[in-house]
Amino acid sequence: QVQLVESGGGLVQAGGSLRLSCAASGRTFSSYTMGWFRQAPGKEREFVAHISWSGGRTYYADSVKGRFTISRDNAKNTLYLQMNSLKPEDTAVYYCAAATRLSVYPSDFGSWGQGTQVTVSS
Repeated sequence: QVQLVESGGGLVQAGGSLRLSCAASGRTFSSYTMGWFRQAPGKEREFVAHISWSGGRTYYADSVKGRFTISRDNAKNTLYLQMNSLKPEDTAVYYCAAATRLSVYPSDFGSWGQGTQVTVSS
């Protein structure tokens, strides 16, 4: 499995922006489909976005479409999530994850980071 470490979380006012990063190591980063998930208190972990190994294909949850952008830099072994127009309902722990198959389901992702807290104040 690939090892993943998230960074960039924090406190931001509604309407603001944050950029999350996920540094990967252990295996060839470009071999994995990468995804972002989030989990709010009392809620199940939910899909946010994923990106193919080449970066050519992306897919977003309806709740973040048009506001969030997923990208990857395979040369730097890093995944990104640019979050704009943040809302209080975006508050959650955000996790990056790696899979060998395209999926929107947490069970299909075999490697996970420890998560980074994003808090959006109203």
